[in-house]
Amino acid sequence: MLRTNKDDLVMLSVMGEVSAPSVRPRMCYDGKIRVIPGTGGIAYNVKVGDPAFGWAGDHIEPGVSTKNKDENANRGYNILSCVGNTAYVVSGDAKGATGIVTGKHGGIEHVLIHFEQDVLEKLQVGDKVQVRAIGQGLELLDYPDVKCMNMDPDLVNKMGIVEKDGVLEVPVTAMVPPEFMGSGLGAASAESGDYDITTMEKERLKELGLDKIKLGDIVAIMDSSSYYGRSYQRGAVIIGIVVHGDSFVSGHGPGVTSLMTSLTGKIRPVKVERANIADYLGLK
Repeated sequence: MLRTNKDDLVMLSVMGEVSAPSVRPRMCYDGKIRVIPGTGGIAYNVKVGDPAFGWAGDHIEPGVSTKNKDENANRGYNILSCVGNTAYVVSGDAKGATGIVTGKHGGIEHVLIHFEQDVLEKLQVGDKVQVRAIGQGLELLDYPDVKCMNMDPDLVNKMGIVEKDGVLEVPVTAMVPPEFMGSGLGAASAESGDYDITTMEKERLKELGLDKIKLGDIVAIMDSSSYYGRSYQRGAVIIGIVVHGDSFVSGHGPGVTSLMTSLTGKIRPVKVERANIADYLGLK
């Protein structure tokens, strides 16, 4: 068990509501204009554990997309909500149901939440969801060079991380070269939003096996840092979770919300066949 400062973290209530889908014609990287499903709404048939590729949609968000209509309140909702936090439906026909935060999508500033299928059938656009937010400020007491963010303190010890020779070996399904990274580069903070794996270079994507990435996968972004925003930095690494699907828009693709980062080689990603939050948290 990794030692953390869990007992010192503050748990706060933050609230959003189920967002309506947003759709507009998209000019795509191949010169075509597509009108297809995009962000927002309740995705009845797209969940964590499903492929990030192949959907007839753009930036598809698994499960339920939520947001607070007040900009200031949504900033707190988006930054403080962490992957693995418990979400409670507090209005509508599904009131009393619980779900799990699975990611955060920048630009649209959505918090993404997994609910079981019977709950999805009862939820409506506009239903209010309250998250017990905890995780920002998480520290690994024996690894001060590793910065954690956007992660519930109970998740870190469910990810199969192994301590070896003073380094954390983290299971991941893919190691993404830095040249594949697009939208999200240069953000002032990685404590919200996501960082897109660009998917225009199809053949190279297949060569590296990146076309097999699933929603909810834990992946490593190589030679990249989330320490002071998102940037290229040789020798650094980001461990993150795939939060939304592929895109037809230049510079975009499956989005990754940062969970851990190291500038000094204290994280060593280890490629495995499966490393997905659906398994770690028992999500169906």
